Amino acid sequence: MRQRGRHRRRRRGRALRGFLAGTALALTAAATLISASQATVTDDGPGALKPLAASAGTGEPALTPRSVPRADLDRLAGAMGRPVGVGAVLADADGALRDADECATAERADLPVSPAATRAYCWNSGDTEGWEPGAVTTSGDADDDGVWGSNRVVLSAWSHTGGASGDRDLARVAFVDANDLGRLTYTWVLLAVPVDGGRDYRGLVSHVSGMVWYQNKLLVTADDGDTAALYVYDMNRVQRADVTGEAVGRTDGGWSAHGYRFVLPAVGSYELGGADAPRPTSISLDRSTAPDTLVAGEWTLDGGDRAARLWRYPFSTAAGHEGLLATGTDVRVRVSEAYETKLTGVRGVLSYAGAWYVSRAAGAGERHGVLWRQSTAEKEGARAAECGTAGSHACWSTRTESLSYWAETGEVWAQSGRVLFATPLSTIASTASEHPARLPAQ
Repeated sequence: MRQRGRHRRRRRGRALRGFLAGTALALTAAATLISASQATVTDDGPGALKPLAASAGTGEPALTPRSVPRADLDRLAGAMGRPVGVGAVLADADGALRDADECATAERADLPVSPAATRAYCWNSGDTEGWEPGAVTTSGDADDDGVWGSNRVVLSAWSHTGGASGDRDLARVAFVDANDLGRLTYTWVLLAVPVDGGRDYRGLVSHVSGMVWYQNKLLVTADDGDTAALYVYDMNRVQRADVTGEAVGRTDGGWSAHGYRFVLPAVGSYELGGADAPRPTSISLDRSTAPDTLVAGEWTLDGGDRAARLWRYPFSTAAGHEGLLATGTDVRVRVSEAYETKLTGVRGVLSYAGAWYVSRAAGAGERHGVLWRQSTAEKEGARAAECGTAGSHACWSTRTESLSYWAETGEVWAQSGRVLFATPLSTIASTASEHPARLPAQ
């Protein structure tokens, strides 16, 4: 039986690779239809990254840590029941993603043209209607062996965009069981914030454009328009909800999580300052540095006149601070590196082995975005894949808000529209290197 199963998986793998390759060819053909004006949006490229001094004048977004009192968390756990871990959530899956060959043509159109995805899965519309896709992180971020406990996991964030005003912008995360890459199942977990001394909780109200799972902590970007923060969640503190209604928090009948069976309350946050403070909106993990670092990118308007900034924050190596960022003598988290990119419309950002990968969302009239490979070396400048007869750089997915590198497998995971996909980092790097951007004459 095991031998037949291996043959089936091999045939399925060959079929999937063929299907994705065929999809990439079809999308490449479609890309040739882009008009000349659209194809030249990024022809000049953003050039090399400009290092910024970590000092006044760079708009350094120093972070101020805030912790939810342990007594509040214990009070909440005492009322709701003993917290559970990731394994318990995965074991209670209630949904399944569709494989690439089951995705609709419109869904596959959100995949990159070049470099092509080697894995792709689609979310069911009935389970995501009224929800906006956001950031992605994996157990490859959480632990360098790629496994959390005995599980390989992908976390996918979504934010509510419709419904009543009380439901709008609620944030949830799909805990995806990735142990069998031929069949991904998932469970929804509502993100929450304890209130009233741990006697209740409210839903996190924000679009989640950035998310990193590092060790036992999950860092999540949040911005309500007036203030911005990175919320901190403990992956060992998932709570079960015992009421299935639409309410969020404590009810007469027990604890409700907007219809979901699990809720994850925040254990702290990193505050980013007032309305005028720089706001990192895309974050990812870089395990190629010592210590490991959190990298962040600033959201900018497509075609705007202001350069975007990229930052790097070191993680703590102190005992008892697992998964938390390093703080200085002033008990604040300071930037260790800062850069400026001329790229506009910045969305996802990833750094590994000295290279930065920055995605630009699809512009007006474009179907696809761009994924630039940048460094500080002037001779290398910025590079991106080309596709279509016009040599357009608009080859990446429609809108990718986060990039997550799974070092154990060498794959970059991302999400665009209703599609979750993965592409080898080596392919991204080589594709970009083969097609240097046309930089302006000096």
